[in-house]
Amino acid sequence: MQTNPSGISSDSVLLRDVEEVDLPILFEQQCDPVATQMAAFPARERDAFLQHWAKILKDHTGIKKTVLYEGAVAGYIVCWPESGRRLVGYWFGRDFWGKGIATIALSQFLAVVPERPLYAYTAGHNTGSIRVLEKCGFITAQHEEAAITEADGTSGELVYVLTRR
Repeated sequence: MQTNPSGISSDSVLLRDVEEVDLPILFEQQCDPVATQMAAFPARERDAFLQHWAKILKDHTGIKKTVLYEGAVAGYIVCWPESGRRLVGYWFGRDFWGKGIATIALSQFLAVVPERPLYAYTAGHNTGSIRVLEKCGFITAQHEEAAITEADGTSGELVYVLTRR
């Protein structure tokens, strides 16, 4: 058992397949306006969210894991093929930010995903996500124009890549 600087034990963070029972919690997490601003990704309406996840759950080319922290749904991590790349994405409820849970969960996830390289996109201002990716061995691959422009006029999405196993 390992603990992080916040005192979170790796044993208290578990990954399991995403189940339909998780979707109401994941929906509420993605509706958080602070989280959507941090991710620079808009929330979906309930029907659109459920349709999106129905498609994800039927797609057998992806890996979809719910992250549990002390038994509670903390968020999810997914990996899927797109445009010749294998992408990784995640979303965590704000109650679970800043505790090292995402770093532990992503580390566990990467241990069971053999494909490399893996790519992840994050908003340039999302320092929490940047820290998670870098702690897990991702390095900056490039800077791309963001689909969403920030209120202060800045824009930018960072592309991270993980090449080592």
